[in-house]
Amino acid sequence: MKKQVFAIAAAAAVIATAAVAQDYSANLKARQGQFRIMALNVGILGGMAQGKIAYDAEAAQRAADTLVAVSHIDPGPLWPEGSDNMSIDGTRAMPSIWDDHDDFLTKWGGFGTAAAGMQQVAATGQEALGPAMGKLGGACKACHDTHRAPE
Repeated sequence: MKKQVFAIAAAAAVIATAAVAQDYSANLKARQGQFRIMALNVGILGGMAQGKIAYDAEAAQRAADTLVAVSHIDPGPLWPEGSDNMSIDGTRAMPSIWDDHDDFLTKWGGFGTAAAGMQQVAATGQEALGPAMGKLGGACKACHDTHRAPE
């Protein structure tokens, strides 16, 4: 009888542990992919703004359109609670994302607003990219300063 009780208790502990332990690898890969897409397109626009890449109105517009599209991705599935740098490896997302989720969502909305501003001016000429890049960079920095751990 004691062996049965012990076996049941051990099985319950294993099941409870499995229920608590979450696999966030797909979520993490998706959000890191999202940031790679953002970085690629910000790099295109920044390179054009700095004159390191020849200005191309169509390419600038596509890059800006992509940033706006990325800003419309629902962050919920990408950022499940428990997928922070204190809980899993491979991320710099700080627990503050969930501790102050409204601030995180506000900052994500700020990126969307800055991306929309870039979208409005991207095809109008190289000189318009600099000020829009400043706003875009500021939106990124605001979130990173608060919710991303340093390397």
